[in-house]
Amino acid sequence: MSRPRALITGITGQDGSYLAELLLQKGYEVHGLKRRSSSFNTARVDAILPDWHERDARLFIHFADLSDSSSLFKLLLRVRPREIYHLGAQTHVRVSFDIPEYTGDITGLGTARLLETIRETGIETKFYNAASSEMFGRAREAPQRETTPFQPCSPYGCAKLYSYWMTVNYRKGYGLYAVNGILFNHESPRRGETFVSRKITRAVARILRGVRGKLYLGNLEARRDWGYAPEYVEAMWAMLQQPEPDDYVIATGETHSVREFMECAFSYVGLDWRRWVEIDPRYFRPNEIDVLQGDASKAREKLGWAPRVKFTELVHLMVDADVQLLADKLSGREELQLSARVSD
Repeated sequence: MSRPRALITGITGQDGSYLAELLLQKGYEVHGLKRRSSSFNTARVDAILPDWHERDARLFIHFADLSDSSSLFKLLLRVRPREIYHLGAQTHVRVSFDIPEYTGDITGLGTARLLETIRETGIETKFYNAASSEMFGRAREAPQRETTPFQPCSPYGCAKLYSYWMTVNYRKGYGLYAVNGILFNHESPRRGETFVSRKITRAVARILRGVRGKLYLGNLEARRDWGYAPEYVEAMWAMLQQPEPDDYVIATGETHSVREFMECAFSYVGLDWRRWVEIDPRYFRPNEIDVLQGDASKAREKLGWAPRVKFTELVHLMVDADVQLLADKLSGREELQLSARVSD
């Protein structure tokens, strides 16, 4: 029996890398879409990328772009994946206010291009779309569930909402197996360095080693439902294994403020955050969302999915990872300096 084949857009991101590892563990052949750039930008998947001469390789990276329909068309015909996990996007909410047109093009229209390519090629596949809790915005009810009305408060949220409804319409209009995963905030040591959770844990590591002095943040009172990314990709996979396509909220059901995250991270290593943190108005959003809290009851019932890593454990494991990462970097620099001195 041939291996199941999957395509992941955004494979070099946090979720894409964890999902690739999960699918490889399950025996899949995995193909990833990567934008062409002057840098490799594959650090999150380097450990699982095969050597060029490896005969039994099961992970492949392809150059294509969500802004270019022809590249998507050729890629789908070449790979013919049984499952498509669409994670690629401009994913930073604050940045979306600065580049709203680009965010709409890649995060919104990119999904439409991919769905239309599936329809035009006629390949038999199941499609997962990464929707977002940001679509709820200033929601009228808490916690938010699949039936909660959407009210996005950012260009990113608006683009994700377009992406969500296009997925629903291609499911209903063309009979595609297409689902939306409405994921609330999920973090890990692989989280991008410009996201607030990772900014905090990286700063803790650097302050601990005396590398930097201040951490600048925006709204400390924003409350989010924070989970652990490797668990959330398990839910993605489970959605595409169901007999019928549907949409699911994935969340922990708990909320914690940015201030709580920061206090937990600093106190874990014995630091007083008040000595090191300053508020910078540049990091406030033009349109703030105070609270996002998810209800994953449907995912528990139908997917058998439930979060396992708790908030404090999540913060601690991210701090530990950044402390170790910085130690490795500093050790590497010391070795290079020593090597240079010996060679002199």
